Amino acid sequence: MKMHKLLLLAVACTWAMGAAAQWQWTDKDGRKVFSDRPPPPDIPEKSILKQPGGNRPARAAVPAAPAASDAAPAAAAPKTAASAPGAGKDKELEEKKAQAEAAEAAKKKAEDEKIAKAKAENCTRARAAKAAFDAGKPITQANAQGEKIFLDGPARAAEAKRIDEIVAADCVR
Repeated sequence: MKMHKLLLLAVACTWAMGAAAQWQWTDKDGRKVFSDRPPPPDIPEKSILKQPGGNRPARAAVPAAPAASDAAPAAAAPKTAASAPGAGKDKELEEKKAQAEAAEAAKKKAEDEKIAKAKAENCTRARAAKAAFDAGKPITQANAQGEKIFLDGPARAAEAKRIDEIVAADCVR
């Protein structure tokens, strides 16, 4: 049983060794880049955050660049390979942003429709109440104790003014 545990521990320790052989640097846009290959030559030494082995040796330790005739195709290949995954992520990010904006717009539209529906309902009620006031029918309301009281002259005028304000605010088309 102990042998199994020791074997498992050895495998776990060696598995983590692959993560130690990573380069980490900050690109020209300020984003952290993680790779198993050294950064491009245009990255300054101060931007390299981590190198394999944990120390920060000079770049001379990195294999020398090929001849000038071979340098252009070799330099172009890593850039296209490196930009392709980034471009996919940017496109993915833009799609997610567009979806979020569309969802926000739909949510705002639904809320605007809900408000418009509530205003239309308030308008209908206010117009019905105004028609009742204009007809001269006696109007009752409940007071603080829940008792029904008839509106007298000043209370009736105040209520008519309130209903007119509701009609003016909610019945605008």
